[in-house]
Amino acid sequence: MPETGEDLIVFENVCKSFGSLHVLKGVSLAVKRGETLVIIGQSGVGKSVSLRLMIGLLYPDSGKCLYMGREIPQMNDVQLDEMRRHFAMLFQSGALFDSMTVGENVTFGLRANGMTDEDEMTRIMEDKLRAVGLGKKKFPEIPAKLPSQLSGGQKKRVALARAIAVEPEIVLYDEPTTGLDPIMSDAIADLIISTCEDLKHKNVTSIVVTHDMHVALKTADRILMFHGGEIVGEGDPDYYRNIRETDDDSKLTEKEKMIRQFVRGQAVGPIQAVL
Repeated sequence: MPETGEDLIVFENVCKSFGSLHVLKGVSLAVKRGETLVIIGQSGVGKSVSLRLMIGLLYPDSGKCLYMGREIPQMNDVQLDEMRRHFAMLFQSGALFDSMTVGENVTFGLRANGMTDEDEMTRIMEDKLRAVGLGKKKFPEIPAKLPSQLSGGQKKRVALARAIAVEPEIVLYDEPTTGLDPIMSDAIADLIISTCEDLKHKNVTSIVVTHDMHVALKTADRILMFHGGEIVGEGDPDYYRNIRETDDDSKLTEKEKMIRQFVRGQAVGPIQAVL
């Protein structure tokens, strides 16, 4: 198993199209074990598509997608299932099972992986709910509730508890703050940070897809910006903060002007706003 900092997931010149829509045009990237990588960009630039390529739900039209040095499209069903056991995903909507209680949702992955010890599953469920701020001391009723009885923020927290219950090596966050107000978005950002810290000793890797710059700057070790099917920016949060604060165009490349427009949230600039 790779050590911290070694390449875990690699894209080599990956292209992906849907009909005439060219989403990724030769993207190369490497995700390092133990880091929190954030991918930013407008809607439709291939952020979520990249997550699906990483877990073999989609395959590239050309180029290579590798997990621990093995090409994902060349894996058979058994090998894909084994690989996916190392992943957990927090979906935009939370994707909780409506007919299951919170407790049943959190333990779903454990049961799917063959665990049968009810006491152990209850212990894990309570531990993970506590980790996301829904511990039984303050919220004793939460495990018995249905998703329809939860607030939007609580649903996100439960979905994260379910994701980390299976002790994943890699956690994928797909637009984790979509539909949330700024205060709750900040709370979710704090939750991502605390979850990463809690799992740091296990060398867990986190990949966050978002267009929320507050979340990106607060949670990331490294940020990639996608635009036009390519990666136009790569750096730590300070790199993006410095570009955001730079008003002198002569100090910026054309790609950095795109980055500045995006991180400032401006309609006017090299990136065309599509209404």
